Amino acid sequence: MSYAQYIKEIGRGAEGARDLSRDDAQQIYAAMLDGGVPDLEMGAIILGLRVKGESLDEMLGFLDATDERTHRLDMPRGRVRPVVLPTYNGSRKEANLTPLLALLLQRFGVPVVVHGLLEGYGRVTTAHIFRELGVMPVASITQAQIALDEKGLAFLPLNALCPGIHNLLGLRRRMGVRNSAHSLVKLINPFHGEAVLVAPATHPEFLNLMRDVLQARGDRAVLLRGTEGEPFANPKRRPRLEFIRDGGVDILFEAEHESLRALPNLPEANDAASTAKWIRRILDKQVPLPKPLANQLACLLYASGYAEDFNQAKAIVAVEATGLIMGGN
Repeated sequence: MSYAQYIKEIGRGAEGARDLSRDDAQQIYAAMLDGGVPDLEMGAIILGLRVKGESLDEMLGFLDATDERTHRLDMPRGRVRPVVLPTYNGSRKEANLTPLLALLLQRFGVPVVVHGLLEGYGRVTTAHIFRELGVMPVASITQAQIALDEKGLAFLPLNALCPGIHNLLGLRRRMGVRNSAHSLVKLINPFHGEAVLVAPATHPEFLNLMRDVLQARGDRAVLLRGTEGEPFANPKRRPRLEFIRDGGVDILFEAEHESLRALPNLPEANDAASTAKWIRRILDKQVPLPKPLANQLACLLYASGYAEDFNQAKAIVAVEATGLIMGGN
């Protein structure tokens, strides 16, 4: 396979480059995922896309190729849809509260699959915090299915979910720049059926592209500006929370812009042990759940079908955490 024709299209700089078709994007990304692209051409493709930026058709083609190489999970029995939490950024400044969101959903009986990296590279990952909480990663898709069916929660490392894209993520250490895989992993939904994907955009400008991708694919998702790229609502200021389904978008909560009246009770430090200790206190109702996280939890109870309508979902969360939601209802 010759890659020169593709590099010629995407490698002419931000002004002169042209986008690939969805079919061409799928073909070239399939080769990248399978390790079939030589190093020189791989570097040229990654840098060409980095400078040009990915189009909607390119992202759709890349995801088509990724889907074909992603191990699949069966939908759990029952009417409640599972929730998928992609966790790939970790935290540098703030506490990583992805594990809290997962455990809150599990407590409500909503099946949860968390997929991400074990390595932190200087950041505090969900894997680190889960370990402090006694939640260990599974080693295979089979073990993930068992954990999901028996416990309602599975933490699945990316290398067990889709080895090809895990390898592409690793190129950042070698090349020093991000590549398309860093965005694609946040759109991976390993289920056959209508599971709910929590899609966290790292940068504001990527929100529109993620929304377009999810709508074009007919996915069911809750889209938000992630906290340091993680899939939980910023506990200090709620981002806009959008529910995407059947190609349409419902804004369930608008973003907060006003100044905080009071700072929420948060972990004393962002290390794994401090965060896990604080999460245990939240689960034991010893400290209040920050309002933005309560809002996101209500969105997910609604999107998963746990609640029949959004008002019921908000009421359920309010009753469950009566007096313990920082900032009120």
